[in-house]
Amino acid sequence: MKGLFTAVLASAASSVLAAPSPVEQGPITARAAGAAAAACATPVTLSGNPFASRKIYANKFYSSEVVSAASAMSDPALASAAAKVADIGTFLWIDTRAKITEVVEDGIKDVPCDQIAALVIYDLPGRDCAAKASNGELPVGSLSTYKTEYIDPIVAIFKKYPNTAIALVIEPDSLPNLVTNANLQTCKDSASGYRDGVAYALKSLNLPNIAMYIDAGHGGWLGWNDNLKPGAQELAKAYKAAGSPKQVRGVSTNVAGWNAYDLSPGEFSKATDAQWNKAQNEKQFVALFSPELKSAGMPSQAIIDTGRNAVTGLREEWGHWCNVKGAGFGVRPTGTTGNTLVDAFVWVKPGGESDGTSDSSATRYDSFCGMPDAFTPSPEAGAWNQAYFEDLVKNAKPAL
Repeated sequence: MKGLFTAVLASAASSVLAAPSPVEQGPITARAAGAAAAACATPVTLSGNPFASRKIYANKFYSSEVVSAASAMSDPALASAAAKVADIGTFLWIDTRAKITEVVEDGIKDVPCDQIAALVIYDLPGRDCAAKASNGELPVGSLSTYKTEYIDPIVAIFKKYPNTAIALVIEPDSLPNLVTNANLQTCKDSASGYRDGVAYALKSLNLPNIAMYIDAGHGGWLGWNDNLKPGAQELAKAYKAAGSPKQVRGVSTNVAGWNAYDLSPGEFSKATDAQWNKAQNEKQFVALFSPELKSAGMPSQAIIDTGRNAVTGLREEWGHWCNVKGAGFGVRPTGTTGNTLVDAFVWVKPGGESDGTSDSSATRYDSFCGMPDAFTPSPEAGAWNQAYFEDLVKNAKPAL
């Protein structure tokens, strides 16, 4: 995924972060486990940080990919390290209508009482208007199809499992694109569908057992000084259009991204345009963006994707987003962040699944996937890349 920005509202880009080393979320206490088990016999109502006492569920679909990948490795030590990834809770992407029947119910029906299912809602009409690698199945103008054939069926499944805690990331890249790529015709065409579609998703998915986070790009996108307020206002508009749903907790940042959490000085702090961006890491981005969200009238907690941000200094420019060479798995998912604004570090992007193809003759080829800092060869977005997964394991920090 990831059609980041090809233009920036008033500036260009610059910054990344190095994840801290918070204590990984360990087993919850016996008392807490008992409470979780009891709660599972009755409907779940999420309030506050949904990750505070819940481990993210390791869905079997990604876990099976990892198990297969590990079994194909000839180096026993590497295979052993890789196998550990199968037990790490990673978000499940619902990026087509077909996926609804294929994975949604299967992905939530067996979630233990002390865990939380994690999924990504990702199928807007005209999806990824500023990129080609992860364009979606629904063309511009298909808002009714998005509502009735995508959101509604997902809601129907979720309603069957009121005793299961669920966390959702809502439509990565969509609203941020309307802030920084408003000049692109494709984004102009998609704008109303994005706004109305996100609002409909938020309103429809506002169930007691669900916590929602609207995607907010990252520090190198909406973190620019001139993008902070317009970005917050764009997200808040969709939130309010949905009726200010109670279960919206805040935003997701760095989804499928590479920015470190608290690297200081930031990765691009010496760039010529760095003076125009104070969000030199994701920690700073959240600190700057949260007040703007509050001012715009919406909740401002954040979850940050640390799935592939272990290694910095890899990209030529902040906006390079496709299969960055040399990346490594970052801090494991945890609700212990040491930051009152950050609910959790999470793995939203399933490490090993490609961001886009490096085949320049492919219909969905995006030039960012052919940059010098992009891994080649790489398959189509979402397809497994064994060599890339092995690098993520080798470069993981902390080590697996």
